[in-house]
Amino acid sequence: MRSIMASAIEETNDDIRLARDGCRRMGNFTSSSASLPGPGCSQYVQEVVSHNCIVIFSKTTCPYCRMAKNVFNEIGANYKVIELDEHDDGRRVQEALAQMTGARTVPRVFINGNCIGGGSDTQQLHQQGKLLPLIEQCAPCCTSSEGLGSGHFEATK
Repeated sequence: MRSIMASAIEETNDDIRLARDGCRRMGNFTSSSASLPGPGCSQYVQEVVSHNCIVIFSKTTCPYCRMAKNVFNEIGANYKVIELDEHDDGRRVQEALAQMTGARTVPRVFINGNCIGGGSDTQQLHQQGKLLPLIEQCAPCCTSSEGLGSGHFEATK
């Protein structure tokens, strides 16, 4: 009985945090809610992706995330990293990424607004000579130096 009550309290606390942060949980996914303050999780992802040529949604301990970062480091590309395990809303952002891309795993790598997949996909595109042409197609808004930098981390609180 005690664990059921503890679960109910945790669930209520999660709902309060979700409402406060501008994301509402509906079933197994997260969606934006216009009636709540602040940007929704999906909107946050879209904003970051639309303002940066290369974005890696990552976790600090993930070997596939390191693989993706290493590929971009090898070619000298600037990229933005969102470390989900250091982000206050990391779990909900990851849920939004799952809804948007069809995969919940990390990394989720975006180039010029398009998800190219994960670490293995990034490495494969590089080995096939297809990664650099994707980067070269980045829109002008995505190639500004603002907010970019190799290994640039963001942990919005």
